[in-house]
Amino acid sequence: MRIDVHAHYYPEKYIDLMGRLGAELSQVVGSQLAGSGQPEIDARLEMMDRAGVTMQVLSVSATHPYFSKEKDAVDGAHLANDQYAELVARYPRRFASFATLPLPHVDAALAEIARALDQLKMVGITLGTSVGTRSTFDPTFEPMYAELNRREAVVFIHPAGLGLCSPLLNDYGLTWTIGAPFEDTMFVLHAIRSQIPVRFPKIKFVIPHLGGALPMLFNRINMPRVGYPSPLAEMPNVTVRRMWYDTVAQGNKAALRCACELFGSEHLVHGSDYPYQLRDAYQNSVTYVEQSGLPAEDVARILDQNALKLLALEEK
Repeated sequence: MRIDVHAHYYPEKYIDLMGRLGAELSQVVGSQLAGSGQPEIDARLEMMDRAGVTMQVLSVSATHPYFSKEKDAVDGAHLANDQYAELVARYPRRFASFATLPLPHVDAALAEIARALDQLKMVGITLGTSVGTRSTFDPTFEPMYAELNRREAVVFIHPAGLGLCSPLLNDYGLTWTIGAPFEDTMFVLHAIRSQIPVRFPKIKFVIPHLGGALPMLFNRINMPRVGYPSPLAEMPNVTVRRMWYDTVAQGNKAALRCACELFGSEHLVHGSDYPYQLRDAYQNSVTYVEQSGLPAEDVARILDQNALKLLALEEK
């Protein structure tokens, strides 16, 4: 069962609401074939069939309903999750979804976790690499992690699209090109600093884009001069291996092999970043793994086995 864990869906009702609430929507404006119209869904399914993808797990990308006004955040999360649940109900064998949360409002987020996982039967939660300009590991969010740990939840991470709040990225059009994988890297380093994966070990974090720069920094993050609180419960490269990583790398076979060597093939899952890779590029999200030179058993784990086990879909 080939599952694509990194695929986005932009229902028009949700995007309209987010626009009215003042969200930044430049990432989704004009994105092709990601809406809720039937021609768009049919085109998505055709691409999935061509690539041999059985199911996409849908998420909101960087359009999280993170608003300072609690009602706005709750209204956004409710509408997004309801719209996702509606599509999954129509195509239960082709789609599943990660629920978005009304952060930074912790009590509301806890209520939405219960609603999304218990009532809407979503397969996990999605979080941004930051909540606005706050770390996703801000101590005020610890009750959320305690609940996600209790539920042994899958938590899919996605860049927030802030380019690390850096003018040197954002003012030069680099917010997504390199800002996104840098945000992935930042998230994991914040996870290590907070020790959330160690203190709440039943949460299954999925980091996109092969973990950003982590494969290149795998040894560097262990160096004594790195500014972690002291002492850490375990070496950083051990914490890194507690997580999962999707294969979105624009066909970079060398990067995939490096990630596989460092994280282990059992911690890699297929992702496409739909709709930002369409048609031949969507097909290549699969074929580049098949043609990467990795052993056949590793390819099988990455494309057809790991996500099925991670999401516990064998039990559903």
